[in-house]
Amino acid sequence: MEFIRTNKITPFNELNQITGEENSIFKTRDAKSIHRRVLTKIFSNFSFENTNFLISAFPFTQNIQQIEKRQNYFKRIKSLDSLNNEFLKELKKPKQWWKPKYDVLVITENEKTFMQLKELECPVKFITSREDLSDLDRYDLIQVIDCDEFSLILENLSQGVSINNIDDIYLERYLEILSGWEHNLNIIGKNKTNQQIQQITTKLSKLLNLISNDSSEKLSRQDVETAVESINQEIQEKIKELTISGNSLFTMLSKSKMPLEIELIINNAIGNAKIPYNVFTISIPVSIDEKELDDLLKRQNADEFTSIANTIQKFSKELKSIPEELEMLSHNLILFDFEYGIKSFILENNDFPEISENLLIEDSKNIFLEFAQPVSFHLNQENKCSILTGANSGGKTTLLEHIIQLISLFQLGLPAKGKVQMPIFSEIYYFAKTKGSANKGAFETLLTQMSKIIPGEKTLILADEIEAVTEPGVAGKIVSATADYFIGKGCFLIIATHLGQDIQKVLPSKTRIDGIEAKGLDENFNLIVDHNPVLGRLAHSTPELIVEKMASSDKTKTDYFIFLNEFLKKVK
Repeated sequence: MEFIRTNKITPFNELNQITGEENSIFKTRDAKSIHRRVLTKIFSNFSFENTNFLISAFPFTQNIQQIEKRQNYFKRIKSLDSLNNEFLKELKKPKQWWKPKYDVLVITENEKTFMQLKELECPVKFITSREDLSDLDRYDLIQVIDCDEFSLILENLSQGVSINNIDDIYLERYLEILSGWEHNLNIIGKNKTNQQIQQITTKLSKLLNLISNDSSEKLSRQDVETAVESINQEIQEKIKELTISGNSLFTMLSKSKMPLEIELIINNAIGNAKIPYNVFTISIPVSIDEKELDDLLKRQNADEFTSIANTIQKFSKELKSIPEELEMLSHNLILFDFEYGIKSFILENNDFPEISENLLIEDSKNIFLEFAQPVSFHLNQENKCSILTGANSGGKTTLLEHIIQLISLFQLGLPAKGKVQMPIFSEIYYFAKTKGSANKGAFETLLTQMSKIIPGEKTLILADEIEAVTEPGVAGKIVSATADYFIGKGCFLIIATHLGQDIQKVLPSKTRIDGIEAKGLDENFNLIVDHNPVLGRLAHSTPELIVEKMASSDKTKTDYFIFLNEFLKKVK
């Protein structure tokens, strides 16, 4: 969590790479490539792209206690309740949509206060004379702070609100920020999360009521105009039923005074409309008193906006905490995504690698393969180098990459599929199979790379068919000599090669020839392979298997194929 805070990692902000590979234990481009594939596999379980950066909180280390600490952390994650981080993909980058539906102006006579409010981006006006007060009527809400000279005038403003603390000025800005999170808070609230996220979400969701679009019913000009029509219609109908005495008629004509009977009809009609009496001019027909209506609408809006402002003021403490609460929520969402993404990744990985002076793999499955066969393999102090033989497509390269994969998981503190023991390697060199052809330049390049290896007891060298860059006759001797040199320096080596027979003749001490044995070929000449290396046995090559199949099949068996097959067995 400290790493998240320090690097300001949130679900939606743009980040550059936090750390590079300067201290990587993987010293070749090929080794780094496999490590990145492992990370990509882990990242596929996260919903936020920025969650990937948390892997940088687990840098390469040679500290045993640090690796054990990481393993304990991931053991705790593995034991967490089963929660899903998939819903986080529904969250969107916050986009503020709410603005107060009233015009707000902050006024002050204090120059220092004015400058502070400007920095807070509040709508503020500096008052120096009576002329500055002339246009205040056009604002729906006026917040007054640090005003002494014009205090009496300002107190009489119906839309004015006095505020003592600058922190309480224009609290609406916090609601503007919160509005951008409305969608996300609704999504989070509908899904199961941890206690920290639930508490923050519940607290912020309650404040969303302050930006609700629902407004209390209030009178509009259209309402009054509609009411006048109804009132006059009702008056007309009632007067038709009315019998006026001669005395009342004489009074109405001579004194221009409305008879009491008609006044009662008008009053009843206006009362039924449930609109303030003073908005109308009492006459036949009844009409609107424009001045009274304008005054009413202004008072009505001022009362409403003042009421909203007062409500917002009551939640001052909660509103001012919104930025901090949203930051905490963002950080917790990143951590939630990381922990439950990791939990999903290690769901079937039950064995945490152990530290040992030897390399041991038992029934370990490759995480890159959908239907991986468990494989076992080991190197120890008696056998520090494996010359790994086998037919093409038998799985030699896959085993080398599998070992790099396990080292990556071990460094991060993550569990693997199967039992794993290994040293804390400080240098891993992987020379992948070259796609070029044998030539002087490629051979010199390889030798130069080999010469830069820093050998030691924590150095692992993996090489895949490095003989391809030089001539067949001498390649076996160079591979053997290379193994002998680095074994003497204390390194572990695995060299995948087709030169098993050549190397066997000049096999260095502490070196073992292993084979990923193909059981044969199917009817389409595809390898039938057991990907488990057979330790201490030279594997058949693809040409040998083809000859053996041709010599054994009733359809292809001839004296020539039988002779070839028997000859190859003799010279092996």
